[in-house]
Amino acid sequence: MPHLESRAIPLQTHLRDQVANALRAALIAGELRPGVIYSAPTLATELGVSATPVREAMLDLAREGLVEAVRNKGFRVTEMTEQDLDEFTDIRTLIEVPTVGRVAETATIEQLETLRPLAEQIVVAAREHDVIRYLEADHRFHLELLALAGNRHLVEVVAELRKRSRLFGLASLNEADRLIASAQEHVELVDLMVAGQVKEAEDCMRRHLAHVRTLWADGRAEVEGREPALRSRSRS
Repeated sequence: MPHLESRAIPLQTHLRDQVANALRAALIAGELRPGVIYSAPTLATELGVSATPVREAMLDLAREGLVEAVRNKGFRVTEMTEQDLDEFTDIRTLIEVPTVGRVAETATIEQLETLRPLAEQIVVAAREHDVIRYLEADHRFHLELLALAGNRHLVEVVAELRKRSRLFGLASLNEADRLIASAQEHVELVDLMVAGQVKEAEDCMRRHLAHVRTLWADGRAEVEGREPALRSRSRS
């Protein structure tokens, strides 16, 4: 039986979005396991909502590649291979490294300094073991940085890649202080861009993405090597 009581959803508007966010958080924490099938009614009971918004939210997650529908049973959490991890990292490196260099050359110091509070939030969240706040600040930092290049389509592409390159089992890495070093790289990156050190900023971003790649793999290993906390529940 899933244990998602702590993620119970209050009755508010945009219930579908709230359910989707709660399920993403459960994926990240490793509460929903890759390869396991979960039924909408079971998850709805755990979240304290009806099955309809859960089904709708799961369809949204399916479009993001996080889950896949299983006929007459529910939804299976999709598994990520080592090749997937490598390919996501390659694509992000091709996009984000040169974009950081361009932003470092063209953005004003005032524009770059707007990123510093987000970078510092990421570090604080990592130190306080607040994985959800960590991910939210990290997401905003990367997309707002890329937005300074003035190409909204580029931002949309990276946002989609980030959705697909979810961090299964990140909560356990967070508890072991494994996220702090990666978090501090955001502050380092801002410092380098503000100083106009273009090549060093590009190198920092390249190193950061490689670091994230390692966290992806380690988070997945944590989930796969742990005794399942959630059981598959399917209904025909």
